[in-house]
Amino acid sequence: MKKWIGLLLIALLLTACGNTDSQSTEQNEDIDKLKKVTVVLDWTPNTNHTGLYVAKEKGYFTDKGLDVEIIMPGEAGANQLVAAGKAEFGVGYQESLTEARVQDIPIVSIAAVIQHNTSGFASPVEKNITSPKDYEGKAYGGWGAPVEKAVIASLMKQEDADVEKVDIINTGDTDFFTAVKRDVDFAWIYYAWTGIEAELRGEELNMQYLADYSDKLDYYTPILITNEALIAEDPDTVRAFVAAASQGYEYSIDNPQEAADVLIKAVPDLDPELVKASQKWLAPKYQDDGSQWGIQEKSVWENYANWMSENELLEGKLEVEKAFTNEFLPKKENE
Repeated sequence: MKKWIGLLLIALLLTACGNTDSQSTEQNEDIDKLKKVTVVLDWTPNTNHTGLYVAKEKGYFTDKGLDVEIIMPGEAGANQLVAAGKAEFGVGYQESLTEARVQDIPIVSIAAVIQHNTSGFASPVEKNITSPKDYEGKAYGGWGAPVEKAVIASLMKQEDADVEKVDIINTGDTDFFTAVKRDVDFAWIYYAWTGIEAELRGEELNMQYLADYSDKLDYYTPILITNEALIAEDPDTVRAFVAAASQGYEYSIDNPQEAADVLIKAVPDLDPELVKASQKWLAPKYQDDGSQWGIQEKSVWENYANWMSENELLEGKLEVEKAFTNEFLPKKENE
């Protein structure tokens, strides 16, 4: 009897192993059927990117037939990698894409991650910078791009202040909190991340949001991008990626804490408290007053391109219709 029981157990184990192998084979075959694509971030992972991580974790990309790898930009930025076809998709900015298009770099914005510009100039309250006029006699810390001085000048001009009285210093990648204590008086930040971090630190900031001073500076930042070749040769993949990303961001809008947990799980080095607070602040701003997440308006692209031209930051004229598209956003039921 013991012998037969032993044989029966062995048979059951072999059957179970066979089933497991079969299931594993089927899963591998399913994965092999997915189209592998890469999306390169603009910076280290943060709540601007949550929808992408949610789409990956929740299986939205898989449901659309995609196996998506999310990577860091490294020395080459998202624009360069996407333009060269070394990544199918990327996270970019309207500012840099506008410049790229004028230089005949064939990248296209396929969705606005955030509907309005949440960036601006921040300073500790003890610096007493409450408006652009107060920039006079102060030191600004940035990354050395011509657009920085032009933006500061635009805000100061409205208050009859002189940008030449601002000491503009290239602080590179220096941490904002270190820079304003050691080197400068104010800097350009995204409030959703650095501003929220200041709140958690108990460090009160004065903030001048660009969008409060000029409609032309209320541009899309960040955006999702791809290249013209992929749009022409494989529009179905672009449509699938945007549809899944849209699901990811919509989930993040409706479930900010759960979405934050997804980002924390994917990137454990992030500060959980900062991620959760940032996600709560940013969730309603992803879509804001847009008709749907990701939608882009022609006027926003025209306004910013005109502003860049007025400030001699463009070497040519932007063909707005080629810079962005809403074609790949999911169609809503009432459309």
